Amino acid sequence: METPDSRQHARTLWYDRPKYVFMEFCVEDSTDVHVLIEDHRIVFSCKNADGVELYNEIEFYAKVNSKDSQDKRSGRSITCFVRKWKEKVAWPRLTKEDIKPVWLSVDFDNWRDWEGDEEVELAQVEHYAEVTPFSALLPIVDDSDSADATSN
Repeated sequence: METPDSRQHARTLWYDRPKYVFMEFCVEDSTDVHVLIEDHRIVFSCKNADGVELYNEIEFYAKVNSKDSQDKRSGRSITCFVRKWKEKVAWPRLTKEDIKPVWLSVDFDNWRDWEGDEEVELAQVEHYAEVTPFSALLPIVDDSDSADATSN
């Protein structure tokens, strides 16, 4: 019998925002997708294009609001946004334990200091509900005005 620990893991990217933690399970042409979001963990499983079963279980760094969390599937990944229980508290890591699995990485393309970013995040979440590809979540940021805003 195969145990969850002996199964392969999906490559997973994550990044932090004031109200949500975003995760992308990178599996192209996935089938049999199951996502279970609970207040302290997420369980993800699917089969890839070759029929290999992938399984990820993550105990979260902090409590989340599982009822206000969602997932969306595209042809190349499954994206989840998980509502934090305590908003505006940065997560230094995704996992409860301070051990980084080899399959888990920070999504540095989306990671940034998010103080005052609530409007950008809200736009991402609203847009996410309408658009399937994860690339639609990637914000276009113009930092040219940020120095003016902080000097007031």
